[in-house]
Amino acid sequence: MSESDTDPDIDDDAHNNGDNDVDVAVDESESAETTTDTDTASANAKLFGEWDVSEIEYEDPSTQRYITVTPIAHTMGRHAAKQFEKSKISVVERLINRLMQTEDNTGHKQKTMNIVEDAFDTIHSRTEENPVQVLVRGVENAAPREETVRLKYGGISVPQAVDVAPQRRVDQALKFIADGTQRGSYKSAQSAADSLAQVIIGAANYDVQSYAVGQKEESERVAEAAR
Repeated sequence: MSESDTDPDIDDDAHNNGDNDVDVAVDESESAETTTDTDTASANAKLFGEWDVSEIEYEDPSTQRYITVTPIAHTMGRHAAKQFEKSKISVVERLINRLMQTEDNTGHKQKTMNIVEDAFDTIHSRTEENPVQVLVRGVENAAPREETVRLKYGGISVPQAVDVAPQRRVDQALKFIADGTQRGSYKSAQSAADSLAQVIIGAANYDVQSYAVGQKEESERVAEAAR
């Protein structure tokens, strides 16, 4: 019989090591369960507590990477100091931020969020679709593919057509939607929420009478003449 078979200290050490392995396994299992519960809760969260954003469809592959959809509409500016981090923010919050860039709504985040929330209710009642899906389709349709830049040759300014980067396409689309909302509601009996809903629906349907689509078509028409 070997010495290890009769030494009680060795047996105790082996027993204790086995207990530690069990404890580590239990901790890892609990951690995995907690992570799964968190992921499930995030997946089930809804924008404004009403709209599901888990099954949004994209038609334009070039802008899909830059149109992020999350159930969070207010990130407290945590991405503001990081370059190009805006593409990780929900497109709904980016629209809210763009709408705030007017004289009446500057700094009024909660007020602007209420405007967008009311506009989404109006979009749903008019189209019977998920308003987030309608917004994504409207942004894709209002994103210009070409624009012009000014080049100087010997003191003479010459327009030149250039392709628009995908990230800028989304920026321009949101700008057109916000500008159309401001134009439709400023000194008008139409509310900002109704004006926003009208612009988004028009862009989603590719209505050339809509301000956002009209601006996109104008930008591309000028660029075509400058090729």
